[in-house]
Amino acid sequence: MNMSSTETVRQKPPPTLPARPIHIPRPFETTLSNGLQVVIVEDGRLPLISYRLTFRSGDAQDPTELPGLTDLMAGLLTEGTESRTSLEIADEVARIGASLTAGANSDYTTVASSSLANFSDLVLELMADVTLRPSFPENEVELSKQNTIESLKQQRAQPSFLATEVVSRVMYGEHPYSVVAPTPESITATTRDRLVSFRRARLIPNNAVLILVGDLKAEQVLKRIEQLFGEWTPGEIAVENFPAPPVRTSRSAYIVDRPGSAQSNIVIANAGMTRTSPDYFPMLLMHTVLGANASSRLFMNLREEKGYTYGAYSTLDARRSAGTFRASAEVRTPVTGDSLKEFFYELNRIRNEKVSQKEIDDAKSYLTGVFPIRLETQEGLIDQFVQIKMFGLPKDYLETYRDRVQAVNIDQIRDVASRYVTPDQAAIVIVGDGRHIIEQVEPYSGEIEFYNTAGKRKDRPSTAPPSAASISSIAGKWSLEIDTPLGQTIPAVLTVEELPTGLGGKVESEMGDAVLTSVELNQHEFTATLSFDMDGHTFDAQIAGEIAGNQMTGTISLQNTPPLSFHGAKE
Repeated sequence: MNMSSTETVRQKPPPTLPARPIHIPRPFETTLSNGLQVVIVEDGRLPLISYRLTFRSGDAQDPTELPGLTDLMAGLLTEGTESRTSLEIADEVARIGASLTAGANSDYTTVASSSLANFSDLVLELMADVTLRPSFPENEVELSKQNTIESLKQQRAQPSFLATEVVSRVMYGEHPYSVVAPTPESITATTRDRLVSFRRARLIPNNAVLILVGDLKAEQVLKRIEQLFGEWTPGEIAVENFPAPPVRTSRSAYIVDRPGSAQSNIVIANAGMTRTSPDYFPMLLMHTVLGANASSRLFMNLREEKGYTYGAYSTLDARRSAGTFRASAEVRTPVTGDSLKEFFYELNRIRNEKVSQKEIDDAKSYLTGVFPIRLETQEGLIDQFVQIKMFGLPKDYLETYRDRVQAVNIDQIRDVASRYVTPDQAAIVIVGDGRHIIEQVEPYSGEIEFYNTAGKRKDRPSTAPPSAASISSIAGKWSLEIDTPLGQTIPAVLTVEELPTGLGGKVESEMGDAVLTSVELNQHEFTATLSFDMDGHTFDAQIAGEIAGNQMTGTISLQNTPPLSFHGAKE
């Protein structure tokens, strides 16, 4: 073979492999007299069993005044029962090399486990114990509350959380999906008695499904399930009568101001669909072409061609009663506006132009190729059965998945894109340095709301140099108290002074002395860098504060630690 023919061969992509056959074990299904649905899938490939006890009640059914109650309750199920302490549960699970966890999302709550097959009787007994007889010990409740409050502080240091919070609030309005996290006040107000009554009302058998996948015999394990769960008393299923998400009729922007941020976290959101929508599979194909992975249009444009980001993606978030479709990326602050231009170019292109035959073929190959991989492990297979039961998907969903993907055509993709990708009605949420991105965002939305990192509305950041009055309000000595995670306070003195090169100063405290540099002042808010010198090593922290008269509040953020709150007064 000569060189030219070799090069020709190399330029041809390898032929597409035939679809990989999928063997999906037929589940055995029954319902106990108390309403508990049981799904048992015999899969003897490995001597393992996966377990899921899942309830059709999640964070969306939290009481309005106590957001976070479901998460707190779920996390405490494994922290003590009427007959076992938290340590005894952990030791027993570790002794047999199993896992036992509990958690919740917006739509459902799950107690999950996995173990070797010969420990199935014990694992089922443990699952029944933590679900039916949790004791919610006072010490564990208080510890969980403290940990949750500290976790909330850490979340607020993450731009991705701040973006999700505003997107959810804007897109869902009065619908409970709008709440993505509890408040310190709601966690503090939660009592053991409320957890006990909430668990009794929400974790009921007639609103649950127990799924087992693994090396077992259905007839044998069903007898054990009857023994452990058969006397469980059913209850009243809460009705999901949620308000509809707001209907958007125009484009608007929301900036979460993080002064000094080197990046802008951009999310562009439209209203989406429920998980059972007939448009789901056409949307899945459209999403795969537009931004689902590293070969999709958004990634290839914003990263590979423009170099604005490490990755740009779309997200198809379809839940039980509502959903969103989002495009997102973290970009360098100076290219925020340029990135918005490319986002809207791709969003308009996917709705106005038909995708190519190659794009739809590649998307189908990708989806049908990764699907069998998800079913190869017991954990992957059981999670698919959880989705089927919690979202009310068809019983033959797994068997028909690839056929439904293959049935989507180019016209259907353009149809759903024209209805669900609507740039003129989008919500643009950006977490970044407000002063440096306002003018970049304005061409894309004349209506911009501003928020601080606590999620509260704030005034528009000024792009003008700080006024003499603003400088005067911060200049001087401030006596501060810095709060630590252990509930203690550290006294500190902040000195701010006007220098020929701008504002500067220092912080003196037990943690060490730090030089104040890169001070940026925006009316009554400021940010700066603190440079500490400890044992000959220099490291930086960020300080952000807000001034109200002679009072100051704010946070100090050190690398890889939750921000420390402080408050104080001018001397």
